[in-house]
Amino acid sequence: QVQLVESGGGLVQPGGSLRLSCVASGFTFSSYVMSWYRQAPGKERELVATITSAGGSTNYADSVKGRFTISRDNAKKTVYLQMNSLKPEDTAVYYCNAVRFGVAYWGKGTLVTVSS
Repeated sequence: QVQLVESGGGLVQPGGSLRLSCVASGFTFSSYVMSWYRQAPGKERELVATITSAGGSTNYADSVKGRFTISRDNAKKTVYLQMNSLKPEDTAVYYCNAVRFGVAYWGKGTLVTVSS
């Protein structure tokens, strides 16, 4: 059974940091491109960051460049999103995504709220 389980969300003040984790099971994690998406209230889901299967290449949305870092540990079947200098506009549900040859899996999301 394929599972992607996110954790690490919560309430943080502007300027603070959070580290999200996504643990995978039920598929060959090391063969999949992994991404983080987010969806803010009333908005469409947007791509935040992507990392290739071996971790050699990453891409980021312009809105998070320089503040967020995606990484992965294939031995632990886990992808991370380190979020620094958080802003209120980063408030959203963050989703983990795995994709390979058109097959995509999604987690259920973890809520990040940035507020004073």
